[in-house]
Amino acid sequence: MNTNELQQSLAAYEAKVEKSIAKFPERANLKEQRLYTPLDLDKDFDYETKLGFPGQYPFTRGVQPTMYRGRLWTMRAYAGFATAEETNARYKYLLQAGQTGLSVAMDLPTQIGLDSDAPLSHGEVGKVGVAIDSLEDMEKLFDGIPLDKVSTSMTINGPAAVLLAMYIAVAEKQGVKPEQLKGTIQNDVLKEYIARGTYIFPPRPSMRLITDTFAYCSKNIPKWNTIRVGAYHIREAGASEVQEIAFAFANAMAYIDAAIKAGQKVDDFAPGISWIFTAGLDFFSEIAKFRAARRLWAYIMKERYGATVPKAQMLRVHVHTAGSVLTAQQPLNNVARITWQAMSAVLSGIQSMACCAYDEAIALPTEESATLALRTQQMIAYESGVANTIDPLAGSYYVEALTDKFEKEAYEYIAKIDAMGGAVAAIEQGYMQSEMATHAYEYQKEIEDGKRTVIGVNKYADNKAVETNDVLTADLSVADRQISRVNAMKAKRDQAAVDTALAKLKAAAQGEENLMPFLIETVKTYATLGEICGVLREVFGEYKQNGSLF
Repeated sequence: MNTNELQQSLAAYEAKVEKSIAKFPERANLKEQRLYTPLDLDKDFDYETKLGFPGQYPFTRGVQPTMYRGRLWTMRAYAGFATAEETNARYKYLLQAGQTGLSVAMDLPTQIGLDSDAPLSHGEVGKVGVAIDSLEDMEKLFDGIPLDKVSTSMTINGPAAVLLAMYIAVAEKQGVKPEQLKGTIQNDVLKEYIARGTYIFPPRPSMRLITDTFAYCSKNIPKWNTIRVGAYHIREAGASEVQEIAFAFANAMAYIDAAIKAGQKVDDFAPGISWIFTAGLDFFSEIAKFRAARRLWAYIMKERYGATVPKAQMLRVHVHTAGSVLTAQQPLNNVARITWQAMSAVLSGIQSMACCAYDEAIALPTEESATLALRTQQMIAYESGVANTIDPLAGSYYVEALTDKFEKEAYEYIAKIDAMGGAVAAIEQGYMQSEMATHAYEYQKEIEDGKRTVIGVNKYADNKAVETNDVLTADLSVADRQISRVNAMKAKRDQAAVDTALAKLKAAAQGEENLMPFLIETVKTYATLGEICGVLREVFGEYKQNGSLF
């Protein structure tokens, strides 16, 4: 059937549909087209150019030739609470349950480079993650876990280089060589200024720390992902699917530009760039989003930056199911939400995943809910059959049309940000923040107006009180125990060695040397995170929300 014939057939179908609608009206507020056909694809749609084959440019259909037929995605559970010993016990439990990688959640004081005894840390120690004050905590966190056998992801940004230095030091004590280490530090500070707020230093010195880790790891820890660009946090802060792609890509391009300016070669450091994205509620949109993102990123890396190494062109993605859409009302409904979010991620070809626990809208996950989150991934992998063939929704007119749409709209956003002078300039002008806030407002208004249904909230609500009996919460005595332990550690360490190492670090920060070797030597003296970041604050300054220093 040629184009004219298809158009005529479609017109005839639409005429019949109108008669049907008169009897059976369609649901209101549907944004998608009723039907997708070949007419919705680009006229120049070419299989090899648009899709290609798995493991080949432009990677629309996946980054590995055999995808899950050869190796399943890495299954993680985001975990961390209270002290290092308690979190270590949870890690061992999850590894025994079949988890294939660790994902470390750190408490807010750790995320902003403060020790547990700092005044601003009061009430937050061990609350939303594990408290890490020094190398001693990191040693206990991974006690009995061989670091050459496990892949570790650390959600840490402002002080990411310091935590990586601690991890390297722990591995050395275990007899594990740096080149054997596998894992990721998030290390994406730009999204902190627009989405999360756990920044420490101003953008430009923060960029230096990031490029220093790029350079150090490309030479010494080749299997380590030196940055995990945080599209997830942008989306959770209110962005749309397109904004999630575009704003994260703009941030990543800023890091790449900074690394190139520092004299690094894109084919050397870009293979160490990885990503964390959201798997949201709109099943087909999420699948199309990942496919569009892979293709657009491959194009940017090849055409804009001249990357020739395939791994430098690949978008390798870790996914976390969306936490912001989980409800405290009727929390068991979240089990279903999480399942289809995870299913969309698998069908789109991601490399690693952590599922939320169904009770996260209420409290920290219990052992039972964390296990169920892991079992959800395992059942999708081994029982559903969706991992048996690659990119099974390729060729769907709807999915391909959405993929093209998201790619085009994300590219248009990136062009706007380029015109402003790049991501840092756009952040300083508040552009990304404003766009995200507008979308978040519109999304929430749709829920409140009943145009967007949330089961158990604005439809089929039962008004039952949320049960909070069987939930895990942080013991407020954690802070006292943690502070006592830090004080005991300080009493037995070599203070002269600490002072000398901190002085060398400060001098290096004032100059242009790569800071990673100095950070590694400093953490080995058991200098605390707060002491190390304190020295860097003296040199770099500290960022305030209005962009000024203090």
